[in-house]
Amino acid sequence: MVVGAGYAGVVAANRLASAGRPGVTVTVVNPRPEFVERVRLHEHAAGVSEAVRPLRELLRGGVRLRVATVETVAERSVRLDDGDALEFDYLLYAVGSTTAHGTAGREHAYGIADLDGAESLRTRLRSLAAGARVVIVGGGLTGIESAAEIAYSYPSLTVELVSPSVAAWLPASSRARIQRKLVNAGVVLRTGVRVTGVRPDGVQTDAGWVPSECTVWAGSFEVPDLALRSGLPVTADGRLRTDDALVCVGHERIVGAGDAVAPPEGVGSHLRMSCQAAMPMGAHGADTVLALIRGERPAPLSIGMAGQGISLGRRDGFIQAAHRDDTPRDLAFSGRAAAVLKERVCRFTVASMRHAGTYRWLSGPTPTTPAPAASRTQAQTQSQAQS
Repeated sequence: MVVGAGYAGVVAANRLASAGRPGVTVTVVNPRPEFVERVRLHEHAAGVSEAVRPLRELLRGGVRLRVATVETVAERSVRLDDGDALEFDYLLYAVGSTTAHGTAGREHAYGIADLDGAESLRTRLRSLAAGARVVIVGGGLTGIESAAEIAYSYPSLTVELVSPSVAAWLPASSRARIQRKLVNAGVVLRTGVRVTGVRPDGVQTDAGWVPSECTVWAGSFEVPDLALRSGLPVTADGRLRTDDALVCVGHERIVGAGDAVAPPEGVGSHLRMSCQAAMPMGAHGADTVLALIRGERPAPLSIGMAGQGISLGRRDGFIQAAHRDDTPRDLAFSGRAAAVLKERVCRFTVASMRHAGTYRWLSGPTPTTPAPAASRTQAQTQSQAQS
C-alpha cells in the first residue's frame, strides 16, 4: 500500500508495479483522484496553466487506486475516513507536505502549496479591481515564483513581496539578480521585515502595517500529523523517523519517502522538501520494499542534488547549479534559456514518473566535501522549491 500520490508516492507505486513480482499487488490511497503538479501551483493560481491531471494517466495499469484519506496507520492496516479498514503487508508512507500554519491570522491568507489554496487564489485574483494590492509573504522559491507569475499575469495589480530576505540561501550575486528581475516584473520588495500577523485587510509586520486586498502565504512547509496520530516515531516537526534505507524505526513493514520523512543526517541532511528529492526517495523506498519482500537487507539511501530552477514568469527564469550536497556552485544563468530549461525539467519530471521502473538519479555527496552547516540550514528552512 502506498499512502499519498504526490511525486514520491506515484514513483514508488509505479516502480513497485513495474518490478512484476508474482503475487504482489499495489494499492495507492489518496484523498483525490488527481495528481497535483505542485511545481505548477503558482502558474495555476495565476491562471496560465493547469496543475492537475488524472492519476490514472500516471499510474501503471495494474496499480489500484482508492480515493480516501487515511486517518490512522496500524501495524498491518490503515483506517480510512469513510470508515473502512484496509490491510497491507508493507506500507509506503508518502503523505507529502503543505504550507505551515502558525502566524496569527494565517487563515486570512491564501495558501499556494496545495490545489485548494491555489484554486481559491485563482478565483480571488480574477475578482480584483485594477490597482488592488496583492501581498505575498515569504522570500523562498514559492514566494519568488508566485510574485513574478502574478505580476506578469496581472499587470494592473500592485504586487508586493514581504520577507526578511529574498533567496537568502543563494550566493549574493544570485540574490541580487533575482531581486532585480522581480523589480523589473513590477514587484515591490519589502525586505528586512517579518510578518507577525494577518488580517482580512492586510498584514502586520515588525516594521508596521501593510494593507492588502489579497494576501498570499508562501512561508515554510509542514507535514500532516498522520504519523504522530498513529503513534509512529516522528521528529519534532512531525516527520516519520526512518533508518538509512527509509525503513520506519521500529516498524519494519513501514517505509517512508518524500517530504514527510526524516532519514538519518548521514544520508538525508542535505535533502530539502522538493520533488527533486521526493522522486528518488520514492524510487529508493520502492526498492527497499522489494528487498524486504525478498528477505534481503535494503541498501542505504544515496541522493545527490543538482540545483534549483526558478520560474520568473513565462519568459524568464533563473537556474542555480549546486553541488550534490545542495550547496550552490559558481554557475548560474537566467533569461529565456533558463525559462525553457525549467519548463523542460517540469515536463521531464512527469514523464519520469510514468516510467519509474527505469528511473535513475544522482548518488549522494561524498563525506569529504560536507556542506557548511549554515548553508545546509538555510537551504532546508528557507527554500520553498518544488523543483
